[in-house]
Amino acid sequence: MHVETDTSGPYEVVWLGNGTLRLGVVPALGGRLLSLVHDGDELLWRNPALLDDRLHPVGGHRPERTSGPMANWRNYGGDKTWPAPQGWSSPREWAGPPDPVLDSGPYAADVRAVSGDATVVLESEHDPRTGLRLRREIRLRAGEPGYDLRVSAVNASPFPVRWAVWNVAQYPGGGTVQVGVGPGFGEPVELAVGTTAPTWTRPRPGTVEVPAQDAVGKLGFPHATGRLAYTRAGHRLTMEFDVHDGAAYPDGGSRAEVWMEHPLDRPLEHLGGLAPPARIVECEALGPWETLAPGAETALGIRVTVASAGEGGGTP
Repeated sequence: MHVETDTSGPYEVVWLGNGTLRLGVVPALGGRLLSLVHDGDELLWRNPALLDDRLHPVGGHRPERTSGPMANWRNYGGDKTWPAPQGWSSPREWAGPPDPVLDSGPYAADVRAVSGDATVVLESEHDPRTGLRLRREIRLRAGEPGYDLRVSAVNASPFPVRWAVWNVAQYPGGGTVQVGVGPGFGEPVELAVGTTAPTWTRPRPGTVEVPAQDAVGKLGFPHATGRLAYTRAGHRLTMEFDVHDGAAYPDGGSRAEVWMEHPLDRPLEHLGGLAPPARIVECEALGPWETLAPGAETALGIRVTVASAGEGGGTP
């Protein structure tokens, strides 16, 4: 197991490697996992206009807290955690990104390496808008082709709040997403449609497939079983996460969501001026929607594994 903290840039970058995977984490940029390398290939989407391969800023970019409409968002890419539901119509919705605390604020980091395992624990500042403090624990074990992620939200305010945790991983576009679905399957929920909702098929009773396509929009899956798989360029990433039958979920009951975007001729004004920088696919896992008393926590466990396309893993 190799653990390194790079302090040569304007902020710390934590690198974890186990001979199979190499992970790069930037606590200062919203606690993001911004690099996931397997067999020499980068699997996460990262914005090359903002960051280089060392995860340092490029082109004179200066990271800073950002707020306002979507047009102001600095989309670094990678894997990050936000509160759900997202929205701009009431204080009960998370009006981001951008967001000056949970998305673009610095996270405190604690790096631990014990007996061949390495863990980075990341914790946000208290966010007065939501009342939350977010926490991300990324654990890499020796020799394994995957990592464990536990994301949680603590109510750090003196009043009850109601939120779900929402983990968002951005991958380069051009691949196919498969979503495991269970009995009672209904059509996916169309969410945040920019140009059009992505099209989908159901090749098997337990699988919905979302192929590569040029669309700006999202699908939510109320009957997701807790398994998402993304296949592209010879690699298959599988995300397995906890689901709670009978629990309430945001976004029409969605337990998993898939967002796609591609560059456009002009920004989408009805989405706050969003201007997609590239072809990107997001695989998103959500926890249940819970009312949290002061000091209470809601959490979601996620396991991400990587394989060469066609190797193991089966279908969702």
